[in-house]
Amino acid sequence: MLRPLLRLAASLAILLAAGATWAAPAAPPATLRVYPTGPIYDFRWKLLELALAHTQDDGGVMRLQPQAEEATQNRAMLMLQAGTIDVIALGTNVEREAMARPVRIDILRGIVGYRVFVIRAADQPRIARMEAGELRQLTFGLNSQWADLPIMRANGFTVETSTSHENLYGMLEAHRFDAFPRGLNEATRELAQHHHLYPQLTLESSKALYFPYPVYFWVSRTNTALASRIERGLQLALADGSFRKLFERYHAEEIAALQKDRRQVLRLRNPALPKNNAEPDTRWWWRQ
Repeated sequence: MLRPLLRLAASLAILLAAGATWAAPAAPPATLRVYPTGPIYDFRWKLLELALAHTQDDGGVMRLQPQAEEATQNRAMLMLQAGTIDVIALGTNVEREAMARPVRIDILRGIVGYRVFVIRAADQPRIARMEAGELRQLTFGLNSQWADLPIMRANGFTVETSTSHENLYGMLEAHRFDAFPRGLNEATRELAQHHHLYPQLTLESSKALYFPYPVYFWVSRTNTALASRIERGLQLALADGSFRKLFERYHAEEIAALQKDRRQVLRLRNPALPKNNAEPDTRWWWRQ
């Protein structure tokens, strides 16, 4: 009787010793639903992944899930409030700051505020002959829900609108307006994507607009923990240089083109910029 009990005690001791080194499996990563998505927004979400990786030790692993439902920017802000989207990456204005919580670090360093024009190739000579101040003679096309629409109108520009980004290319081709202003980091990518449909459209080569237009990550106003984690991760990425390295890798083509081009740049005021927002620091890509 004693020997079986001893063998049982020995077995229990082995199991207990093994249990001392056993660790529970890692929890599955939490999911963040993000908006907007698509090739021109890839940098924004790679940057968010970088910020989350910098804070993984005390915040856990998180993976990003693109928002599957088609949504306008206004609809997406409502979905953020309702909790069906977790993080949005868009420019700021007073209305958005009343609806959601911005992480007030400009993730695109002002580059979206530098606007070049998608035009019909036949109009290039006419626009090249203009002085920058004469650009108000043109009619521009914009999405009716984009935050830059009131900026353009406040600066005296005539603007045709659509709620569809895709429709704007067809409207430009159909001579509904003269130029489609796009961010320096957006225009060339979009033209490549649309070339098979609109081969007569091109990038205007002599002019640009610039207005201060910071782009932030946004979370719901109640999600202070996520906002703090994203802000801390971005600050760490700024401090160790990985933020800038990622930015320059994603925007290398645009930065090189800007350094080579000699565009006339018309600076605009941004009356939609809330007072507590600093103007973007453009030194990574443009010395004004």
